[in-house]
Amino acid sequence: MKASAIRYIIDAGPLVGALSRCDQWHARSAGVIATLDEPGFSTEVVFGEACHLLKFERTAMHALIRQVAERRLNLIPIWEVHGTRAAELLAAYPQMDAGDASLVVLSEQFPKARIITTDVRDFTVYRRFRHEPLPRIHP
Repeated sequence: MKASAIRYIIDAGPLVGALSRCDQWHARSAGVIATLDEPGFSTEVVFGEACHLLKFERTAMHALIRQVAERRLNLIPIWEVHGTRAAELLAAYPQMDAGDASLVVLSEQFPKARIITTDVRDFTVYRRFRHEPLPRIHP
């Protein structure tokens, strides 16, 4: 896939927020995701995190799974090819989890894409290419 082909990378927070009416970010996340003019992209670990957070809201979890099945949310595997880079990121940022590392790796692979996240605290600290701030959208 061409580096310019992806415009939106989505974190678990906005995925959960958009689908869970009881989430504190529901209105904002749903609003941002509704305005996307093309499908979003994420990683399998972020998708798994979102499904885990929605485990008690089965309708919302099934809606998220349908988004993947209908290709409105596309999942990109990063671990086989970019696992070493993800490990470097995890070593550099003690607060980072595997999902965040996978999104930073995607941002390096698709530098024109913006990360949609509710996690402003961490995503303002993380750097791609070792020094560059991440372009992001905060609902």
